[in-house]
Amino acid sequence: MTSKKPVIVYGASGYTGRLVCEYLREYNIPFIAAGRDAARVKAVVDKIPGIETADYEVVGVEHTVEALTELFTGAQVVCNMVGPFIKYGPAVVEAALAAGCHYTDTTGEQDWVLYADDNWGAKFAAKGLLLSPGVAQMYTTGEIAANICLETPGLDTLDILVLWKGYPTYASTQTIFTILKADWFYLEQNKLKQWDLTTNFEVSVPDRHEGAIVSPWGGTSHPIWFRRDPRVSNCRVLGGVLAREVMEGVVQTQKMVKEQIKPLPPEQQEKALAEIAATMQAAMPPRENPRLNHTIDSVHASGALGRAHCVIYGNCNYKQTGMLQAYAAFSLLQSSPKRVGFASACQAFGHRELLGQLRSFGLVGNPILTVHD
Repeated sequence: MTSKKPVIVYGASGYTGRLVCEYLREYNIPFIAAGRDAARVKAVVDKIPGIETADYEVVGVEHTVEALTELFTGAQVVCNMVGPFIKYGPAVVEAALAAGCHYTDTTGEQDWVLYADDNWGAKFAAKGLLLSPGVAQMYTTGEIAANICLETPGLDTLDILVLWKGYPTYASTQTIFTILKADWFYLEQNKLKQWDLTTNFEVSVPDRHEGAIVSPWGGTSHPIWFRRDPRVSNCRVLGGVLAREVMEGVVQTQKMVKEQIKPLPPEQQEKALAEIAATMQAAMPPRENPRLNHTIDSVHASGALGRAHCVIYGNCNYKQTGMLQAYAAFSLLQSSPKRVGFASACQAFGHRELLGQLRSFGLVGNPILTVHD
């Protein structure tokens, strides 16, 4: 199958996939909404506001390298929404590479980011293609704030906090439980060091008289992106949802996994975690409301003689993700990325450019930057 549509949204039947399609429509980009069940994809896409004005088609495809390569051939960008990515991502990346497509996804799995870099980064670079896992609010918006801090020379340490108000989707819940069986890392003096699985903190939330429970959240993508940045020697990231009862459950789950599941063989770990995840949220969450669904990305950057603090307040973290994915595709259709091979969204498209797009859609406010020399 040869597509004349330049963008493929694979996994379009999910909550985030639907939003990527919605913002591709906003950017007036023709696309294929693909998934293993065409009827399910169509049922979801048909409900997207204004979809009747979009140039798109719905396609069902088997999850194999061969079938995906056939679908991707003729396109330019693949936006992959099918996770957990450590399980389902390899076939999609192999197919994108074979078809000569740029690849982006929304992963929150640090082990997948490392695996993608190690196994395909050089191969994508050799073809002049972008491999960018983790283009999503929980990673990219905080990365934007970090890069704004790093505009002040002499800062080499990043302390990143990502908070959002809302509840994880079904796919996000699957990812959360997937990362519980992986090792988590932070960056210290240019080396990756491992977090303890049960690590959690009580932190002060910027601009309010309350705290929040946070965890390393699988390590996140940031330490992997910044480990080759000559400006950065140290990077630690903490994250969570503002609903305290949810984070209390996360802390309890982390402890249970360490004590009861980690001692099991790997295949039994995966089975046990999948069974727990399956009992969690299974229905499509309601559409985000900007009056209810808030995001906070706070970055403290420091060096021997300087400090900077940047906070970006936003709303609707899943909408931010949908827009970031759509803009990545839009940009890639116009010109080559700033960096090919393995690269973050900021490395590929520029942090100020991404900030401008988020602001143009009313998804974030002006960054609040404080610098102390």
